[in-house]
Amino acid sequence: MKKSRAGLLAAVLAATLVATGCAGGADESSDAAAGAPQTLKVAAVMSPMTDVVEAAGEAIEDGYEIELVEVGDYITANTILNSGDVYANFSQHIPYMETFNEANDGTLTGVQPVYNFVIAFYSKTLDDIADLPEGATVAIPDDPSNTGRALKLLAENDVIALDPEVDPYASTVKDIVENPKDVEFLQVPIASLNAAYEEADLVFQWPSHIKALGLTPAEDGLITELDPTHALNVVVQQKDADSAATEALKKAFTSDQVREVIESNGTIETAW
Repeated sequence: MKKSRAGLLAAVLAATLVATGCAGGADESSDAAAGAPQTLKVAAVMSPMTDVVEAAGEAIEDGYEIELVEVGDYITANTILNSGDVYANFSQHIPYMETFNEANDGTLTGVQPVYNFVIAFYSKTLDDIADLPEGATVAIPDDPSNTGRALKLLAENDVIALDPEVDPYASTVKDIVENPKDVEFLQVPIASLNAAYEEADLVFQWPSHIKALGLTPAEDGLITELDPTHALNVVVQQKDADSAATEALKKAFTSDQVREVIESNGTIETAW
Protein backbone atom coordinates (compact mmCIF):
# COMPACT_ATOMS: atom_id res chain seq x y z
CA MET A 1 0.00 0.00 0.00
CA LYS A 2 1.29 3.44 -0.94
CA LYS A 3 2.52 5.84 1.69
CA SER A 4 3.59 9.50 1.53
CA ARG A 5 4.80 12.25 3.87
CA ALA A 6 2.21 14.88 4.69
CA GLY A 7 3.24 18.51 4.87
CA LEU A 8 2.87 21.12 7.57
CA LEU A 9 -0.79 21.66 6.67
CA ALA A 10 -1.55 17.99 7.35
CA ALA A 11 0.13 18.23 10.74
CA VAL A 12 -1.95 21.26 11.66
CA LEU A 13 -5.10 19.47 10.51
CA ALA A 14 -4.13 16.44 12.57
CA ALA A 15 -3.80 18.57 15.68
CA THR A 16 -7.29 19.90 15.07
CA LEU A 17 -8.65 16.39 14.67
CA VAL A 18 -7.04 15.29 17.91
CA ALA A 19 -8.82 18.12 19.67
CA THR A 20 -12.21 17.54 18.06
CA GLY A 21 -12.07 13.75 17.60
CA CYS A 22 -12.15 11.77 14.35
CA ALA A 23 -15.00 9.68 12.98
CA GLY A 24 -15.99 7.37 10.19
CA GLY A 25 -13.37 4.67 10.75
CA ALA A 26 -10.62 6.91 9.40
CA ASP A 27 -7.57 6.86 11.65
CA GLU A 28 -6.61 10.47 10.98
CA SER A 29 -5.13 11.79 14.23
CA SER A 30 -2.16 9.51 14.89
CA ASP A 31 -1.35 8.91 11.22
CA ALA A 32 -1.36 12.56 10.17
CA ALA A 33 0.50 13.67 13.27
CA ALA A 34 3.29 11.25 12.38
CA GLY A 35 3.24 12.31 8.72
CA ALA A 36 1.82 8.91 7.74
CA PRO A 37 -1.10 8.23 5.36
CA GLN A 38 -4.69 8.47 6.58
CA THR A 39 -5.95 4.94 7.21
CA LEU A 40 -9.43 4.14 5.89
CA LYS A 41 -10.94 1.03 7.45
CA VAL A 42 -13.12 -0.90 4.97
CA ALA A 43 -15.26 -3.84 6.11
CA ALA A 44 -15.94 -6.84 3.87
CA VAL A 45 -17.32 -10.30 4.49
CA MET A 46 -15.54 -12.78 2.23
CA SER A 47 -13.80 -13.36 -1.10
CA PRO A 48 -14.04 -11.91 -3.71
CA MET A 49 -15.14 -8.82 -1.74
CA THR A 50 -12.07 -9.02 0.48
CA ASP A 51 -9.85 -9.55 -2.59
CA VAL A 52 -11.22 -6.38 -4.15
CA VAL A 53 -10.61 -4.38 -0.96
CA GLU A 54 -7.01 -5.57 -0.85
CA ALA A 55 -6.50 -4.68 -4.52
CA ALA A 56 -7.96 -1.22 -3.88
CA GLY A 57 -5.45 -0.91 -1.04
CA GLU A 58 -2.64 -1.42 -3.53
CA ALA A 59 -4.08 1.28 -5.77
CA ILE A 60 -5.07 3.96 -3.25
CA GLU A 61 -3.44 7.32 -3.92
CA ASP A 62 -0.69 8.90 -1.85
CA GLY A 63 -1.90 10.21 1.47
CA TYR A 64 -4.24 7.28 2.17
CA GLU A 65 -4.10 3.59 2.94
CA ILE A 66 -6.84 1.00 3.24
CA GLU A 67 -7.14 -1.39 6.17
CA LEU A 68 -9.32 -4.42 5.48
CA VAL A 69 -11.67 -5.28 8.35
CA GLU A 70 -12.99 -8.77 7.66
CA VAL A 71 -16.32 -9.51 9.37
CA GLY A 72 -18.51 -12.59 9.58
CA ASP A 73 -21.80 -11.33 8.18
CA TYR A 74 -23.47 -8.54 6.23
CA ILE A 75 -25.41 -7.09 9.14
CA THR A 76 -22.19 -6.58 11.12
CA ALA A 77 -20.59 -4.88 8.10
CA ASN A 78 -23.41 -2.34 8.11
CA THR A 79 -23.68 -1.98 11.88
CA ILE A 80 -20.02 -1.07 12.35
CA LEU A 81 -20.18 1.36 9.43
CA ASN A 82 -23.31 3.03 10.75
CA SER A 83 -21.66 3.42 14.17
CA GLY A 84 -18.47 4.89 12.69
CA ASP A 85 -16.13 2.03 13.58
CA VAL A 86 -15.12 1.73 9.93
CA TYR A 87 -15.04 4.33 7.18
CA ALA A 88 -16.67 2.21 4.47
CA ASN A 89 -17.79 -1.28 3.59
CA PHE A 90 -17.82 -3.35 0.46
CA SER A 91 -20.30 -6.15 0.97
CA GLN A 92 -23.70 -5.30 -0.50
CA HIS A 93 -25.92 -3.99 -3.24
CA ILE A 94 -28.02 -0.85 -2.88
CA PRO A 95 -31.37 -2.61 -2.24
CA TYR A 96 -29.83 -4.48 0.72
CA MET A 97 -28.36 -1.24 2.05
CA GLU A 98 -31.70 0.54 1.77
CA THR A 99 -33.39 -2.24 3.74
CA PHE A 100 -30.78 -1.83 6.48
CA ASN A 101 -31.26 1.94 6.57
CA GLU A 102 -35.03 1.62 6.92
CA ALA A 103 -34.81 -0.92 9.72
CA ASN A 104 -31.99 0.73 11.67
CA ASP A 105 -32.32 4.48 11.09
CA GLY A 106 -29.20 4.07 8.99
CA THR A 107 -27.31 6.83 7.24
CA LEU A 108 -25.50 4.73 4.66
CA THR A 109 -25.15 5.56 0.98
CA GLY A 110 -23.62 3.83 -2.00
CA VAL A 111 -20.92 5.86 -3.73
CA GLN A 112 -19.38 3.51 -6.31
CA PRO A 113 -20.68 0.39 -8.06
CA VAL A 114 -17.78 -2.03 -8.48
CA TYR A 115 -18.99 -5.36 -9.80
CA ASN A 116 -22.06 -7.24 -10.90
CA PHE A 117 -22.38 -10.91 -10.00
CA VAL A 118 -24.23 -13.90 -11.38
CA ILE A 119 -26.90 -15.20 -9.02
CA ALA A 120 -28.42 -18.65 -9.43
CA PHE A 121 -30.67 -21.40 -8.14
CA TYR A 122 -28.98 -24.72 -7.42
CA SER A 123 -30.19 -28.25 -6.75
CA LYS A 124 -28.53 -31.34 -5.34
CA THR A 125 -30.97 -33.63 -7.14
CA LEU A 126 -32.17 -31.83 -10.28
CA ASP A 127 -30.48 -31.10 -13.60
CA ASP A 128 -33.28 -29.01 -15.09
CA ILE A 129 -35.69 -26.54 -13.51
CA ALA A 130 -38.48 -28.16 -15.55
CA ASP A 131 -38.09 -31.26 -13.38
CA LEU A 132 -38.93 -29.45 -10.14
CA PRO A 133 -41.39 -31.83 -8.42
CA GLU A 134 -44.80 -31.11 -6.98
CA GLY A 135 -44.54 -29.82 -3.44
CA ALA A 136 -40.83 -29.05 -3.79
CA THR A 137 -39.04 -27.11 -1.07
CA VAL A 138 -37.40 -23.94 -2.38
CA ALA A 139 -34.92 -22.13 -0.12
CA ILE A 140 -34.60 -18.37 -0.59
CA PRO A 141 -33.05 -15.53 1.47
CA ASP A 142 -35.06 -13.98 4.28
CA ASP A 143 -33.99 -10.36 3.76
CA PRO A 144 -36.46 -8.32 1.65
CA SER A 145 -34.14 -7.24 -1.17
CA ASN A 146 -32.88 -10.74 -1.94
CA THR A 147 -36.31 -12.30 -1.38
CA GLY A 148 -37.67 -10.13 -4.17
CA ARG A 149 -34.78 -10.97 -6.45
CA ALA A 150 -35.24 -14.70 -5.91
CA LEU A 151 -38.99 -14.60 -6.50
CA LYS A 152 -38.55 -12.45 -9.59
CA LEU A 153 -36.14 -15.01 -11.05
CA LEU A 154 -38.57 -17.87 -10.33
CA ALA A 155 -41.41 -15.92 -11.94
CA GLU A 156 -39.33 -15.23 -15.05
CA ASN A 157 -38.82 -18.99 -15.37
CA ASP A 158 -42.52 -19.85 -14.90
CA VAL A 159 -42.13 -21.60 -11.55
CA ILE A 160 -44.54 -19.09 -9.97
CA ALA A 161 -46.42 -15.96 -10.98
CA LEU A 162 -46.33 -12.71 -9.01
CA ASP A 163 -48.98 -10.06 -8.57
CA PRO A 164 -48.48 -7.74 -11.57
CA GLU A 165 -49.41 -4.76 -9.39
CA VAL A 166 -46.35 -5.32 -7.17
CA ASP A 167 -42.79 -4.30 -8.01
CA PRO A 168 -41.12 -7.72 -8.42
CA TYR A 169 -37.99 -6.49 -6.65
CA ALA A 170 -40.16 -5.75 -3.60
CA SER A 171 -42.23 -8.91 -3.79
CA THR A 172 -42.75 -11.38 -0.95
CA VAL A 173 -44.20 -14.87 -0.86
CA LYS A 174 -47.56 -13.22 -0.11
CA ASP A 175 -47.45 -11.70 -3.60
CA ILE A 176 -47.41 -15.10 -5.33
CA VAL A 177 -50.67 -15.41 -7.28
CA GLU A 178 -49.92 -18.66 -9.09
CA ASN A 179 -47.99 -21.64 -7.71
CA PRO A 180 -48.78 -24.50 -10.12
CA LYS A 181 -46.40 -26.99 -8.48
CA ASP A 182 -47.45 -25.98 -4.96
CA VAL A 183 -43.83 -25.38 -3.96
CA GLU A 184 -43.09 -24.54 -0.34
CA PHE A 185 -40.70 -21.71 0.52
CA LEU A 186 -38.05 -21.90 3.20
CA GLN A 187 -36.69 -18.44 4.05
CA VAL A 188 -33.32 -18.31 5.83
CA PRO A 189 -30.35 -15.89 6.04
CA ILE A 190 -27.95 -15.92 3.10
CA ALA A 191 -25.28 -17.52 5.26
CA SER A 192 -27.59 -20.49 5.97
CA LEU A 193 -28.54 -21.25 2.37
CA ASN A 194 -25.57 -23.58 1.83
CA ALA A 195 -26.88 -25.78 4.66
CA ALA A 196 -30.33 -25.71 3.05
CA TYR A 197 -28.78 -27.06 -0.15
CA GLU A 198 -28.48 -30.47 1.51
CA GLU A 199 -32.24 -30.77 2.14
CA ALA A 200 -34.16 -28.44 -0.18
CA ASP A 201 -35.00 -29.25 -3.78
CA LEU A 202 -33.93 -25.82 -4.99
CA VAL A 203 -31.70 -23.19 -3.37
CA PHE A 204 -30.97 -19.56 -4.27
CA GLN A 205 -27.42 -18.50 -3.42
CA TRP A 206 -24.71 -15.93 -4.07
CA PRO A 207 -21.64 -17.22 -5.97
CA SER A 208 -19.26 -16.18 -3.18
CA HIS A 209 -21.09 -18.50 -0.77
CA ILE A 210 -21.92 -21.45 -3.05
CA LYS A 211 -18.23 -21.66 -3.95
CA ALA A 212 -17.68 -23.36 -0.57
CA LEU A 213 -19.69 -26.32 -1.90
CA GLY A 214 -17.59 -26.51 -5.05
CA LEU A 215 -20.36 -25.06 -7.22
CA THR A 216 -20.41 -22.19 -9.71
CA PRO A 217 -23.35 -20.49 -11.44
CA ALA A 218 -21.92 -21.17 -14.90
CA GLU A 219 -21.55 -24.92 -14.38
CA ASP A 220 -24.17 -25.74 -11.76
CA GLY A 221 -26.85 -23.05 -11.82
CA LEU A 222 -30.24 -24.30 -13.01
CA ILE A 223 -31.40 -20.74 -13.65
CA THR A 224 -29.11 -17.72 -13.49
CA GLU A 225 -29.27 -13.95 -13.60
CA LEU A 226 -26.82 -11.05 -13.79
CA ASP A 227 -28.71 -7.91 -12.80
CA PRO A 228 -26.95 -4.49 -12.63
CA THR A 229 -29.58 -3.37 -10.11
CA HIS A 230 -27.70 -5.51 -7.60
CA ALA A 231 -24.13 -4.39 -8.31
CA LEU A 232 -21.90 -4.47 -5.23
CA ASN A 233 -21.12 -0.94 -4.08
CA VAL A 234 -18.62 0.88 -1.93
CA VAL A 235 -20.79 2.23 0.89
CA VAL A 236 -20.03 5.05 3.33
CA GLN A 237 -21.98 7.21 5.73
CA GLN A 238 -23.94 9.97 4.01
CA LYS A 239 -21.88 12.66 5.73
CA ASP A 240 -18.74 11.28 4.05
CA ALA A 241 -20.20 10.85 0.56
CA ASP A 242 -18.41 13.87 -0.94
CA SER A 243 -15.22 13.85 1.12
CA ALA A 244 -11.72 13.73 -0.33
CA ALA A 245 -11.18 10.36 1.33
CA THR A 246 -14.27 8.94 -0.38
CA GLU A 247 -13.08 10.27 -3.74
CA ALA A 248 -9.79 8.47 -3.15
CA LEU A 249 -11.69 5.26 -2.35
CA LYS A 250 -13.78 5.56 -5.51
CA LYS A 251 -10.65 5.90 -7.63
CA ALA A 252 -9.00 2.96 -5.90
CA PHE A 253 -12.03 0.71 -6.32
CA THR A 254 -12.15 1.46 -10.06
CA SER A 255 -8.42 0.95 -10.60
CA ASP A 256 -6.60 -1.45 -12.89
CA GLN A 257 -5.66 -3.53 -9.85
CA VAL A 258 -9.32 -4.05 -8.95
CA ARG A 259 -10.26 -4.69 -12.57
CA GLU A 260 -7.67 -7.47 -12.70
CA VAL A 261 -9.20 -9.17 -9.65
CA ILE A 262 -12.69 -8.95 -11.13
CA GLU A 263 -11.70 -10.21 -14.57
CA SER A 264 -9.92 -13.20 -13.04
CA ASN A 265 -13.18 -14.33 -11.39
CA GLY A 266 -15.67 -16.07 -13.64
CA THR A 267 -18.78 -15.09 -11.64
CA ILE A 268 -18.41 -11.29 -11.56
CA GLU A 269 -17.90 -8.42 -14.01
CA THR A 270 -17.01 -4.76 -13.69
CA ALA A 271 -19.90 -2.37 -13.04
CA TRP A 272 -18.22 0.93 -13.93
